[in-house]
Amino acid sequence: MKKTIHINCDLGEGGEYDEQIMPLISACNIACGGHAGNLETMHRTVRLAMENNVEIGAHPSYPDRENFGRNHMEMSAEDLKLSIEGQVLSLKQIAESEGGKLTHIKLHGALYNDAAKDENIARIVVDCLQEFDADFKLYVPLNSKISEFAMGKFDLFFEAFADRNYDENYSLISRLEKDALITKKEDVFDHVFSMYTHNKLHVLNGAELEAKADTFCLHSDTPSAVEILNFLHKNFAQQGIEVANT
Repeated sequence: MKKTIHINCDLGEGGEYDEQIMPLISACNIACGGHAGNLETMHRTVRLAMENNVEIGAHPSYPDRENFGRNHMEMSAEDLKLSIEGQVLSLKQIAESEGGKLTHIKLHGALYNDAAKDENIARIVVDCLQEFDADFKLYVPLNSKISEFAMGKFDLFFEAFADRNYDENYSLISRLEKDALITKKEDVFDHVFSMYTHNKLHVLNGAELEAKADTFCLHSDTPSAVEILNFLHKNFAQQGIEVANT
C-alpha cells in the first residue's frame, strides 16, 4: 500500500508564492476576511486550489487585519460567533460558486492558539461551527481543548507544524522568540519525519512528546517555503512516501 503524507498551507493571505506552493501541498487554508483576504483573493485562491486538486479549507481568525490575527482579542461570545460564521460562510459560498466544496476548517493565529488552551473560546468555536449543515473536517492542535470539545461532533484532523518549534506543553514557541521558526529545509524534514514515522515530537528543552498528527502545516510566509516544500517532496519520495493529492 502506498504511503502518503498530508501537508497543508495557509494561502490567500497576500503572499507572493501561492501559485508555486499550491501544486506542492495536499490542502490549503484560505484567509476569508478576518486577518487577510477579500472576495477577489478568495475566488482566485479557490480556483487555484481546484486547478491543482488541492483540498479547500476556510481559515477564520479574530477580525484583526492590523495585527494579521496574531493578537488575542477580547470579544463577546456572540460577536466572536458572528465573525467566525461570516468568514466561513463567505469562503463556503465562494467555493460552491466556483464548482468546488469546502472540505475543512482551520482557525488562524491567536484564535487557533486561544482555542487550544481556553475552554470558553474552544466551546464558542465548536458551538458556532456546529451551526453549519456541512460535512467538513476540523483541523485541531495536538493535546488541545478544542479537540476535546469537538470530539464526536466533527471529523478531527490533528495538526502539527512543520516549521515551528514547540514547548513541553505542546504549545508553539512564541514568534517573538528567536527559536520559534524552523527555516532550514533539512531541519524541517527531520522535524516532520520524526512525527510522521515515529509519532515523536522533539521540543526545545530536549523532551520527546507523543505526536500523532494527520496533517502537517508549512506556513507560506516561512522563508524559502517553496524550496522547503520541494525538498520535502524529494526526501519523502526517497523514503517511499508521497505527498497526498499531488
